[in-house]
Formats: sequence, structure tokens, C-alpha cells
Amino acid sequence: MLNKAKTAVKKPAKRKRDPEGTRVAILEAAGKLLAKDGAEGLSVSQVAQLAGVNRGTAYQHFPTREQLLDATTAWVSERMRTAVFGGLDFNNVKQVDPMHVATQMAEFAMENPELGRVWLFEVMSSTRPSNDSFWNLYRTQFEKFSKSELAQPGIDAEVHSVIMLMSAFLWPIFTRAHTRTTKERQEMARRFSKEMLRLSLFGTMRPEKFPDLAAQITADSGVKVAAARKKAK
Repeated sequence: MLNKAKTAVKKPAKRKRDPEGTRVAILEAAGKLLAKDGAEGLSVSQVAQLAGVNRGTAYQHFPTREQLLDATTAWVSERMRTAVFGGLDFNNVKQVDPMHVATQMAEFAMENPELGRVWLFEVMSSTRPSNDSFWNLYRTQFEKFSKSELAQPGIDAEVHSVIMLMSAFLWPIFTRAHTRTTKERQEMARRFSKEMLRLSLFGTMRPEKFPDLAAQITADSGVKVAAARKKAK
């Protein structure tokens, strides 16, 4: 009689628990829904479905819609902080390159228009905007700059910060309506950052303290004036 070989049946490997990975997946899904439907369209159950996680698991991470909204806003803020300010040394205000900051913020706003506007509304309407990492860093650094020898006297750092951020995250609305390609949107982002720098250079900054930037902005303006005159002839 032949002995039947015993077939070893392997149990399926248990999925490794990854609470942090699950949390990030939930936040990414929440960010997509925020970008699509705004804050009013956000719910924990919808986010769980989009993220591909159990609804109970999603509620373990974020028991309420308000907590999910706050966490998602903070997640977007951290992405902005890394994109705009990552790698900069803030110990010396003179070492912070205004061209770099303006360019990075314009590019982030152009690449993430819906998220940027959701973030802007949530933070600007908050009673404690200083709790937001990006806003806090942006405002405090500009305040530090406004008190330095590099700046014009009498600047209202808080008002100026709001004006700059509102402009950065509303400009993509105009851009999306007037462009079709990624290259065109990148060019619009470049135009925006250069114009904001020009306004800053001759509004909040002391041009003599930024000779290279002043020369570049002046040269660009001169080219545009010459082109306009040539076209008018």
C-alpha cells in the first residue's frame, strides 16, 4: 500500500501591520478628496474607501471628520514646508535666497492648485493659524526679515504674508483657464515668481542690499519694455 505523501499547506502570510503607512495612505486619499470636492465633501468613510482600508481602521486613526480635516491640512502644510523651505538655513536671514523661496512656492501652488486653496482657506479662517507649520515658518521668517537691515522700514509682516500667500494660491486659477500644457503652466509660475520678486524688491526690500537680484529684475524689465516698444512701432 502506497503511503500518501502529506502535502504541506502553507498558511498565507499575515499582512505586516504598518500603522504609519496606513495613516499616510488615509491622508493621501483625504488630500485627493479635498482637492476634488473641498472640505465639505470630506468624510472618514469615503476616505477609507478611496485609501483601500477598513472603515474601522480609518476611524481608529481619525475618529471624527474634524480630526481628519485638521490632520490633512497639517499634512499638506508639511509638504509645502518641505517643498518651499527644505534645506534652507534660517540661522542667518541673509542666507535665505528670496528667488528660491518665491520660485518654489509658485511651483508648488501651480502643481497643487486645489490642495493649496483648501490649505489657504483652512489656515486663514483658523483662530490659531500659528499652529500651522508652513504659515508659522513663513510669517516668522518674514517678520525676522522685516526687522533686519535688508528691509524697508514699517512693514506689517502679518498683512504682507497674507497678501503673498493669497496671491500665490489664487494665481493658478487664472493660469489654469489660460494654459493647456505643463510647459505653459511652468512658464506662468515663473512669470508669477519674478513679478512678486519685483514687487518685493521695490516695496519691502532695499534694492542696494540685493544688487544681483536688482540687476536681474531690472534687466528683465528692460527687455520687456524694449519688446513692447518694438511691437508698438
